[in-house]
Amino acid sequence: MKQLFCPDAGRLKRIILFALAISIAVFGGAIAIDPTLRKIVFYNCGDIDDYKIFPNRRLQASPKPFQFREAIDPSRLPRFVRIKENRKIPLNQFLQSTNTIAFLAIKDDVLIYEKYFDGRTSNSISMSFSVTKAIFSALVGIAIEEGVIRSLEQPITDYIPELADRGFKQVKLKHLLQMTSGTTYADRGLLDNPFGKQARLSYTDNIEKELLSLRLKQQPGTTFLYKSVDNALLALVLDRALSPLTISDYMQEKIWTPLGMESDALWSIDRSPDGLEKTWCCISATARDLAKFGRLYLYGGNWNGTTIVPHDWVIQSTRIDTTEGSLPHYQYGWWLMSEIYGDFRAEGVRGQFIYINPDRKIIIVRLGNDRGGLSWLEWKELLTDIAEGIT
Repeated sequence: MKQLFCPDAGRLKRIILFALAISIAVFGGAIAIDPTLRKIVFYNCGDIDDYKIFPNRRLQASPKPFQFREAIDPSRLPRFVRIKENRKIPLNQFLQSTNTIAFLAIKDDVLIYEKYFDGRTSNSISMSFSVTKAIFSALVGIAIEEGVIRSLEQPITDYIPELADRGFKQVKLKHLLQMTSGTTYADRGLLDNPFGKQARLSYTDNIEKELLSLRLKQQPGTTFLYKSVDNALLALVLDRALSPLTISDYMQEKIWTPLGMESDALWSIDRSPDGLEKTWCCISATARDLAKFGRLYLYGGNWNGTTIVPHDWVIQSTRIDTTEGSLPHYQYGWWLMSEIYGDFRAEGVRGQFIYINPDRKIIIVRLGNDRGGLSWLEWKELLTDIAEGIT
């Protein structure tokens, strides 16, 4: 086993639930019967090197790489940050103590701060987890602009008719983007429910089969509930709409090559060679290339004079919308930070962040082994404070 306990669950709960999972699996013979359960028990908690255990599709580095102009100057960032109990701690010490592996700050297209830890370098890739949701959202916007998908108002059953008899005729593509589909499922940590849909989506070699077993619990378009399965359903929609192209093919053509990505990346799939991309979690890339995606949204979908993502889509993705059950601070895979600065972020479960402040032309990328014991709210405040302190 690569990791016995998930770092974000309570210790007693972790021990009890994991022991229960193993006992049921071993003594019930379930491991031998169910290969997905076998992977859940063996691999359990996801980590930033999970691309090593999954089949992947490769995103090739661009033949014309884009590089930020470098003028490294740590003095342009706040020397100290404030953490719990209002304690001040030097920025570099803070990054090391919170299990950070990469931290980049870019202002006005200039890379002014770049630090790596834990043996990582600018060439190291790591799993981006739910940051991938924001990147995938851009592909959906491009697909709608190009007519691959007609509209967010389309019912999901236009593409997945197998779900029609399960009540999904009322579920629109917009509901999947906004996580208001009403499915009988919610994201939970693996050890909160080791037999739940989230764990099965992570380790199954047949995502489509898992998706076709879903049912509705609530009226679509009424209630926000964060759930990666909505994103997975949208992946199946785009996969069927693009066929015979894969989602990775589309990403390579529409985003990875045009943005001048410097390094190869990997997008994990459920099986090889004909699998489905894990669009809710599993692009593994370098911090520098993730920063370029941040730059794309910083400039409203425009890349050096060329529209990559429709500007209207970027606006819709980063503005408050509470219609049809939507959450005020979550739009199309992005988390909104404040109305004052119009800043927003993509985030992953292990403390992966792409923070964007359009008003001050700032991009911050933080990658980590975990969140370093800090809550989501604490990270939100820290990113805002660091951005405000950049000169």
